[in-house]
Amino acid sequence: MLTEIATFTGMPMSQFLLCAAAVFCAGLVRGFSGFGLSAILMASIVVVVPPVELIPLCFLLEAAASLALFRGGSRSADWKLIWTLVIASAIGVPIGLAITTNLASAYSKIIALTLVLGLTMAQLFKLIPPGAGGRIGLPIAGFLAGLATGLASVGGLVVALYVLSRKSEAHVMRGSLIMFLFISMITTFASLLYYGLITEMTLRRGAIFAPTVLAGVFLGAKLFSPALAPHYKKVCLVLLMTLSTVGLIRLL
Repeated sequence: MLTEIATFTGMPMSQFLLCAAAVFCAGLVRGFSGFGLSAILMASIVVVVPPVELIPLCFLLEAAASLALFRGGSRSADWKLIWTLVIASAIGVPIGLAITTNLASAYSKIIALTLVLGLTMAQLFKLIPPGAGGRIGLPIAGFLAGLATGLASVGGLVVALYVLSRKSEAHVMRGSLIMFLFISMITTFASLLYYGLITEMTLRRGAIFAPTVLAGVFLGAKLFSPALAPHYKKVCLVLLMTLSTVGLIRLL
C-alpha cells in the first residue's frame, strides 16, 4: 500500500518518507507559529526536490493549512497591514518565479537555502533595517515577500520580519501572517499557473501530503500558547537555521 502511494507521487520510497516526515513537522510549526511551513520544507527537502517542483507543492500545502487556521487568524489580524502586503507581494511573486524557472536546479537550490538561512538569522538576531516598520517599509516588505515566495516560497519569513519590526503582540503577528498567506494564495496561484508549475504530479503530491500537513497543523494549534510564543519561535528559527546550513553544506 505504502509503495503504491509513493509511486503515485512519483517518488522513490526513501524520498517519500523523508517528505512525509518533513511535511508533518512543517505543519506542526505552522500550527503554533502561523508561519514557517514552506521554509521548513524548503530547508529540509530542497536538496532532493528541486525548487520548481517544491514551490507549487508548498503552495498547495500552505493553502490547506491556511483554510484550517482561517477562523482563528481572522479575529486577531491587522487587516490594513495585510492588504498592503498582499497587493505589493502580487508584484514580486512573478518576478521571483521568472528567476527560478530560468535557473539551473543546482543554482536555484543554493539561492533558496541561502534565502532561508539569511531570513532566519535576521529573525533570530533581530537584524531589522532602520525604518523597516514605517509607512514606506510596508510596501517594500510586501514586494520582497512576493519575490521570496517566487524564489523559495518563503514570503512568510519576510512578512514575519516586518511584523517583528513593528513590535506587534504575538497573537496579532500570528493572525496577520495566517491571513496574509491565506489571501495571497489567489495571486500566487495565478502566477504558478502562468509559469506552468501546477501540474498533474503537483496535484497528486498535494492530495497525498495534505492530510499529513493538516495533522501537524491541528496538533500545533492545540499546542499554541501566547505565553510560550517566544520560545516556540526561537526553537523554530534555530531548526530552520540548522536545516538550511546543513543543506547548503551538502550542496556546496
